[in-house]
Amino acid sequence: MRRILLLCALLAGLAIAPALADERRRDHDDARAAVARRDALPLARILEAAQRAVPGEVIEVELEHEDGRLLYEVEIIARNGRVRTITLDAATARVLDVEDDD
Repeated sequence: MRRILLLCALLAGLAIAPALADERRRDHDDARAAVARRDALPLARILEAAQRAVPGEVIEVELEHEDGRLLYEVEIIARNGRVRTITLDAATARVLDVEDDD
């Protein structure tokens, strides 16, 4: 029974993988287009600003549309081991918020 459940979970994951890859590709295309339009700074500039705010290891970056503007959310494992989320204005790299993740 356990093997059947594991096989089902594996097959479900394989079925979802192409959709996730398409979504990631669209995210990357959206980010490139925003940089080309100068609606967002290049990722390197965003990461520099995020790591000035919270030095550590970047583990995730998302470009979000909120209230008519683009924001980057950068998750960093801080030097003290805590995961923190830094929200930055995509056009200016200004740090808008820093939160500790639970």
